[in-house]
Amino acid sequence: MAVKTRTKSTDREVLNRLAKLGEDVAAQIKRSRDPAVEIPVRSLANVRFDERRSIIELGDQTQARNFFNVGMAKKFMQTLLVAAGCKEFVESGKTTSLRDLYYRLKHTMTDSDENTFDEQEESDPIIEDLEVALDTLREELHLFASNKGAMVGNITLIDSGDTIDCRRQGSGGWSVPSIVEGNVIEFGKIDAAFVLFVEKDAVWRRLNEDKFWKKHACILIHGGGQPARGVRRLLWRFAVEAKLPVYVFVDNDPWGLYIYSVIKQGSINLAYESSRMAVPSARFIGLSTFDREAFDIPRDVCIRLNDEDRRRAKQILEYPWFQKKAWQKELTQMLRDDLKMELEALSTKRNISFMSDEYLPQKLKKKEWLD
Repeated sequence: MAVKTRTKSTDREVLNRLAKLGEDVAAQIKRSRDPAVEIPVRSLANVRFDERRSIIELGDQTQARNFFNVGMAKKFMQTLLVAAGCKEFVESGKTTSLRDLYYRLKHTMTDSDENTFDEQEESDPIIEDLEVALDTLREELHLFASNKGAMVGNITLIDSGDTIDCRRQGSGGWSVPSIVEGNVIEFGKIDAAFVLFVEKDAVWRRLNEDKFWKKHACILIHGGGQPARGVRRLLWRFAVEAKLPVYVFVDNDPWGLYIYSVIKQGSINLAYESSRMAVPSARFIGLSTFDREAFDIPRDVCIRLNDEDRRRAKQILEYPWFQKKAWQKELTQMLRDDLKMELEALSTKRNISFMSDEYLPQKLKKKEWLD
């Protein structure tokens, strides 16, 4: 199976949106109005859960960022600076890092001791503001972050014109870039039956060394903990474009469950991108609290929940997307047992390849997953 796709917003569309932003500001100035940019509010108060689509979405609240406002003037200027910088890169067909864009835009203003930006922590949120204001991904603005995550498996990719056979990536795998859009990363031949996302690099390496992906005809990918946007976008493309089932393999603790939640429903921080990142069809394949008994996992590999774990578990219990009976049972039992397990706990069961040879194959065969 080969899948070809294009990005939702072409460079021309993105340039049109950037140009319109500038034209709107210029038109306000010509009419002697206080120039302003309308920015959707990115806060918990403006986030809702769409039960029909099963994703977290941003609401419709907005805030005007005015030039003639002491508290907003600097951010107004920064917003236009970042927009202009992105426009330059989209026009040139080149990409740059978030860090490089910050340095390119940072300078001391004439006849002033004021810098345009003091730290990158100022420019990154502006980029996110532009994403939501223009309804475009930062990757479509030609901005990238450092690679995070790796992948092997039954798929061939065309990466910027180069053919990458993920069946021949050795022990390290193909490094997942932050820009994985269809005009950069094209899906070639796919012989995979499903995708397995693994929370941790160490566990991914065990599965890769055991050639789990080869024995079970799948794609094996990890995010090094909380998956970066490139990994999440790739999972979305596998599910939506290639129509592959996505299974999530994370620690048995509230933080592992949150990683699953972010992959499946999206995150509050990036609610404005859920429609292009969340994978509602993703399934939780483990590690479950009930696996201790089902697989006779020794008690001495478990860890007592700490106060922060308990607080987080109770918080997750209240999430609308965790109200299914099976999930309430899972979380309630975790709190009742007051225990958690890391994926590595499975390596203590008889042999180091237990998760590759028995645990995951049984889960897949018996369809023992949570939805």
